[in-house]
Amino acid sequence: MANELQARAERWQSLREQIPEGVKLLAVSKGHPAEPIRQLAELGQIDFGESRVQEALPKQQQLADLAQIRWHFIGRLQANKVRAVVRAFAVIHSLDSLALAQRVSRIAGEEGVAVEGFLQVKLRPDPSKGGWSEAELLEGWDALQALPHLQLTGLMTMAPLGLLSQERRDLFAECRGLADRLGLPQCSMGMSGDWQDAAEAGATWVRVGSALFGARPMPAPSVTN
Repeated sequence: MANELQARAERWQSLREQIPEGVKLLAVSKGHPAEPIRQLAELGQIDFGESRVQEALPKQQQLADLAQIRWHFIGRLQANKVRAVVRAFAVIHSLDSLALAQRVSRIAGEEGVAVEGFLQVKLRPDPSKGGWSEAELLEGWDALQALPHLQLTGLMTMAPLGLLSQERRDLFAECRGLADRLGLPQCSMGMSGDWQDAAEAGATWVRVGSALFGARPMPAPSVTN
C-alpha cells in the first residue's frame, strides 16, 4: 500500500513538472475509489473529473470534508441527469447541443447556481463521439451566448483513435483557433496518451486518468447462488 501511495505521488509530481505553465491538470478519477482522490487532494490537486453521476455522488460524500475539491463532469450528459449534474458539479465539459445547453441553463436557474460549461466540438469524423461541428456552433453561437445561467468558458474536443501525432496536433490547433475566434479562453483537450500534443497546440486543461491513477481497479466478480 505504501509503495502504491508513493508511486501515485511521484506520478502526480512528475506530471505537474511536465505540464507547461498556463495549462491545468484535470485528474480523471472515474473508475477509481475515494482514497486515491483524497491522497492527491492532500498533495494539492484540486480539480477532479467524473463521467457518471451515480459513481461520483458516493465519492463526493466520502470526500465532503475536502472543501477545496472542484468537481468536473466529463461524460456524455443525458437530459434526465442534468439536474443531478448541476447540483453536484461546478464545471461541465460535454455540452454537445443547443438543446442540452438550454436545459442546463434553465435547471441551473431553478437551482440558484451558475454553471461553467465547455462546448464539446467534433472537428473530425468519429462515430463514437458527439459534438458540435464548426458550422453548427457558429450558427448557434448567438443563442448560446444569451443563456443566463451558463457561463461558457471554452471548447472541449477529443481526438479520434488512430490519428498520428501531427494529425492530433492539427486537430487540437483547430479547436484552439475556433475558441479564439469565439472569444473563449479555455480549451479542454488531451488525455493520458496525447496531452503533450494538446498542450503544444494551446490546451488550457488536460484530462489525465491512467497516467496519474494507474489502471482502474477491476470490479469485484458477481456472486451467484
